[in-house]
Amino acid sequence: MKMKRNNAGGFTLIETVIVIIIMGILATVAMRNMSSSIETARVEQTKDDLDALALAIAGDPSLYTKGARSDYGYVGDVGALPPNLNALVQNPGGLGTWQGPYITRGMGPSVFGKDAWGADYVYTDTLIRSTGSGSNIDKVFANSSAGLLSNTVRGYIADADLDLPGVIYRDSLVIQLLHPDGGGAITTDATNPDALGNFAFSGIAVGNHTLLVIYVPDSDTVTYRVSVNPDRPVRLEVSFPADLW
Repeated sequence: MKMKRNNAGGFTLIETVIVIIIMGILATVAMRNMSSSIETARVEQTKDDLDALALAIAGDPSLYTKGARSDYGYVGDVGALPPNLNALVQNPGGLGTWQGPYITRGMGPSVFGKDAWGADYVYTDTLIRSTGSGSNIDKVFANSSAGLLSNTVRGYIADADLDLPGVIYRDSLVIQLLHPDGGGAITTDATNPDALGNFAFSGIAVGNHTLLVIYVPDSDTVTYRVSVNPDRPVRLEVSFPADLW
């Protein structure tokens, strides 16, 4: 039996119901696609924020100046991990070596420190976590805290003729490493080389530090820039421009 339109030329009741059902299905599909797109955008925004936070803490290894890495973030300036994420935008206690803010833009769609769903980021040791989506989105910014905070700087020293100091001259040399102490100041570690010119410093945070080698009798000093990277022991070859011994 064929359905006939009413005399006014409009749709029959069955046709109207079918149209409404189709429109409902299309609306449902559109809403699902929109919801999925919004969720995807939130995930990507949160991942971008986590990457920015990680770079603010430990620095950007792709930034170089004059052949040496130039950015070590909060850790490189202070010599310690931040006590919380807010320390990346506000000095956490009058730290003299703090050179932030390390984050110069708002994080996420609302305020700094929150993910795209409005949940606070969870920060512990070398991990930052977003929990707002109902499943964790993690960013690990270092293999370990020791890799950021406790590295070794080793080296050996000789004069211009490549002669080693020996037992006679080793005490005439003082080697100083200037680096952030983790509490907002610059500390100076000092040591003497052994007879073969070897020296070492341990427990050094990542960053660009200053090494001074002082020949005490003449107050002669050679200055070096030392770049300490995570989990990579530093080995230096230090020489004086003159024949000292």
